[in-house]
Amino acid sequence: MRRRAFITLIGGAAAWPLAARAQHAGKLLTIGVLGSDAPSWTAWTAAFAERLRQLGWIEGRTIAIVYRWSEGRPERVAEVANEFVRQKVDIIVTYGGAVAAFKQATRDIPIVFAIAVDPVGIGLVDSLSRPGGRLSLEVTDIASKRLEFLLNVVPSLRRLAIMGDVSYPASALELGEVQATARNLGLAVAPYNIQREGDIAPIFQALKSQADALYVVENALVAANINRIIALTLSSRLPSIFNTPDFVRVGGLMSYGPDYQALFSHAGDYVNRILRGAKPSDIPVEQPTKFDLVVNQKTAKVIGLAIPDKIIALANEVIE
Repeated sequence: MRRRAFITLIGGAAAWPLAARAQHAGKLLTIGVLGSDAPSWTAWTAAFAERLRQLGWIEGRTIAIVYRWSEGRPERVAEVANEFVRQKVDIIVTYGGAVAAFKQATRDIPIVFAIAVDPVGIGLVDSLSRPGGRLSLEVTDIASKRLEFLLNVVPSLRRLAIMGDVSYPASALELGEVQATARNLGLAVAPYNIQREGDIAPIFQALKSQADALYVVENALVAANINRIIALTLSSRLPSIFNTPDFVRVGGLMSYGPDYQALFSHAGDYVNRILRGAKPSDIPVEQPTKFDLVVNQKTAKVIGLAIPDKIIALANEVIE
């Protein structure tokens, strides 16, 4: 199974719509949202809440949304999972790496995960055509496209460092795919594993003389340390590519990936459908169509790179 990112809903169908049950009980429907960290997720959760508003769900009037953040700490995910179960939230919205903890905590609350990698491969859904009580939005493989853009910007690239957390199944899958793709392109590969904040700085010390560019595989730990990672890439004058634009807007060189705000907006569609009685098992995997290339010209100048005109022309956003 090749790398994929997904929006997915897990959970058994309610006997009757959650909205009707909430109205009958005289209470607001509650959506529990667990993200990696508030700064990275602000635009995404705003898109999610706005889509719900467009569909008639108004915070404080018909729904309540409770936000929590894992901040790259696995133990925090389990704490929030248990908290949401105690609070008896009606739906959980989170990311793929947190789903296992939520599935351990509850079998009754529907779970929408808005970011994930290959949920079939890591056992979160049964299949793409029939998720089996799960609802998915698929993003096709894009790791090779990221390397293509990186090679266009760094034509002298011969040695690629890849940084990620292999204890996170989705990251391990992406790390493996990037290594295989890079080797097919004739690149020497140096993989670096991070499992805690303290691993980050020593990795940059090690790769200073061993890499021409850095591919960062993102997860909650990486997102929670965005500023530290960017500062180290800049001080190392190391070209870098990421999955999401947030890293580029604070100093990373470039990113390529799905339009995450659009994905979270679509997660609002999934929540709306389940609130109104749709069965997750009846809704097949969907595939997004919009992908964004973001480049940072300021960073390119700092590290002594010239972004080719053809890349600038292709970019959805250029930070000057």
